[in-house]
Amino acid sequence: MASLAWRNLFHDRVRLVVTLVGIVFSVVLTSVQFGLFLGFVSATSDLIERSNADLWVISKGVVNLESGIAFSERKYYQALGIAGVADARRQTVSFSTWKKPDGAEESILLFGTEVEGGMGGPWNLVAGRIEDLFQPDAVIIDELYRAKLGVTELGQVVEIQGRRARVVGFTRGIRTFTTSPAVFTTFERARRYVGMPDDRTLFLLVRLARGADAAAVRQAIQDRLTHVDVLTTGQFARQQAIYWMFETGAGVSVLIAALLGLVVGVVVVAQTIYASTMDHLREYGTLKAMGASNRYLYGVILRQAVISAAIGYTVGMGISLVVATVSQQTTTAILLPGWILAALFVLTLLMCSLASIVSINKVTRLDPAMIFKG
Repeated sequence: MASLAWRNLFHDRVRLVVTLVGIVFSVVLTSVQFGLFLGFVSATSDLIERSNADLWVISKGVVNLESGIAFSERKYYQALGIAGVADARRQTVSFSTWKKPDGAEESILLFGTEVEGGMGGPWNLVAGRIEDLFQPDAVIIDELYRAKLGVTELGQVVEIQGRRARVVGFTRGIRTFTTSPAVFTTFERARRYVGMPDDRTLFLLVRLARGADAAAVRQAIQDRLTHVDVLTTGQFARQQAIYWMFETGAGVSVLIAALLGLVVGVVVVAQTIYASTMDHLREYGTLKAMGASNRYLYGVILRQAVISAAIGYTVGMGISLVVATVSQQTTTAILLPGWILAALFVLTLLMCSLASIVSINKVTRLDPAMIFKG
């Protein structure tokens, strides 16, 4: 049965190529669209998830990282005195203006972090060290945005909000969902750049003591500090992703595009598999005339669908992985984690099998006498 299915497929190579092209198109379209969606979700939440903090203290009602509301630094010292808190650090995140060497200006997302705390700072440094931020006027940017920010080399001097800034390091792969690149500097310097009062902060990043109960410490901070929300890093990251992807409507369009890609892929695969089966009606009629049972025909057709799905998926996913790899060098990443690869393989098998099942009904009602008609 398996050998017959294989011979049927490869007997007419033109038909096989048409079928595989449809499956490959479906796999590439669906994987790239969903990969883009995951890439956007990652861009919205990575700056929180990679903070190395256990808890975030934010002003009450704040729903995203980019819209923080300043509160008194007194809460910082109160948090340090709560049992179970190993460390707490202040952070500011604000939109600001970057002036390039040619005089043009770009919007940036300025992160001010207390570097010595090891929380909220840049990661994946490919040039310079995070300790270099202690140098005068030092900032770190991501290499993906070097051209956008007009930076050609380490040590280059630019301006942020009319104040001198000097690039001392490059990271790799720190993207933002907005068009404003992330720029990292020290907490105090960031406050000076944006004109924030010396006794205010936007966020507190909290690290728990070893063995501390996260829920208990979180509740203790919530009870002690007024007019703030205390969230775990995971909670704040999810809240951030939901805000940018759904509440702003920006992510909805990406998700709709991904779902449309899936629908188009299903239709394309269904049409190609169905057409391929219909093209073999005479062969199936011959088998029925020779006494082949419907069950046998089911097996042949389903095996053809599975073989087509496996080949089409392999080629299509190979193309998708190349596209995803190339995208890592751009500001828009396509992410294809293992669970997406597995899900798309199952989906491809399902699409091809369902399309073949639709055509099986035609085959089972086939009159074997048709093969003797001219």
